[in-house]
Amino acid sequence: MSNQEVGYAVVGLGVGKSHVRGALNAKGCGLVAICDVDESVLNRVGDEFNIAPENRYTSYELLLMRPDIDVVSVCTPSGRHRDDAIKALEAGKHVLVEKPLEIQLDKIDDILAAADKAGKYIGCVFQNRLSPGNKKIKETIDSGRLGSLITANFHVKWYRTDEYYARNGGWRGTWAMDGGGAVMNQSVHTIDLMQWMMGPVKSVFAKAGAYNHDIETEDTAVAVIQFESGAIGTFIGTTCAYPGLEILLQVHGTDGTVYANNSNIEAFKLADDPDRTEEAQVLSEFGKQEKSSGGADPAAISTIGHAGQIQDMIFAVQQNRPPMIQGKEGYAAVEIILAIYESARLGQEVFLPLVKTAAQKRG
Repeated sequence: MSNQEVGYAVVGLGVGKSHVRGALNAKGCGLVAICDVDESVLNRVGDEFNIAPENRYTSYELLLMRPDIDVVSVCTPSGRHRDDAIKALEAGKHVLVEKPLEIQLDKIDDILAAADKAGKYIGCVFQNRLSPGNKKIKETIDSGRLGSLITANFHVKWYRTDEYYARNGGWRGTWAMDGGGAVMNQSVHTIDLMQWMMGPVKSVFAKAGAYNHDIETEDTAVAVIQFESGAIGTFIGTTCAYPGLEILLQVHGTDGTVYANNSNIEAFKLADDPDRTEEAQVLSEFGKQEKSSGGADPAAISTIGHAGQIQDMIFAVQQNRPPMIQGKEGYAAVEIILAIYESARLGQEVFLPLVKTAAQKRG
């Protein structure tokens, strides 16, 4: 496609609002249209970003008929991602899907198969991988400077009100549309970081429940994670940590330790840096990068990573290459989450890969 402007559309204007902003600011991108079934939301976002009325749609099918759209960001409720992504792919569009890619493994397979059949790119939003602090930690682990990984903690200590779960028809915290609660919705990014940094997961043993919200899924889960490398770790995901605290990431190896709080590195202690000169430099550069957090308010989640992924999607289409985070990378995080749910349901250790029929069970 060379440097031709890429036509962009966004469906679902909750988190999709960040995609609208990202598309408007991306080089080589023209925001063509937006879509939401709620006309009041559609017009509020349209007015905020000065989008012409003729480019606002309540009908997704009508939007997809436009030949000037090259890429669609799918930001609808999680349980609709399969259908909405496949509709766009079959209409000849490339697709960027919000997290999670889908809430069931067979539906993820359907999306990936549809992308292959259509010959179109499918990207998955895991914007936390683009955080400078997280990239530094990943590079350090991959370099081997931490030595053999021993243990790790990945904790999401957020807070959500009952009103949050009641919004927009109450789809959040349901099995059918959210695919879970605090783990599938709020913690999926951290689960992705965990497997991205620590490597594949071998097994999980988990407990989960709804402790402070009237929802059918969980608002808190705790799991012991066994990695294929032999390392062990803990995961905590909750929306009960009043008033909304941090995401903690702690990794220990035979030759070093790294801590991060909301992607800001707080400790960088390596055996080959005995005088801590490098640690001082790293803390200065990566210690206060991320200013906003979604711990208490979803609207406070940083959109810098979204903008980076949207820009990469534009360049991917222009350069005829896959996006930096392909759709297939959305599979691992969802499989781990479903294993956590299965372990909590059965009260026993669950091993990966999951048998897909078992992975679809709920409750």
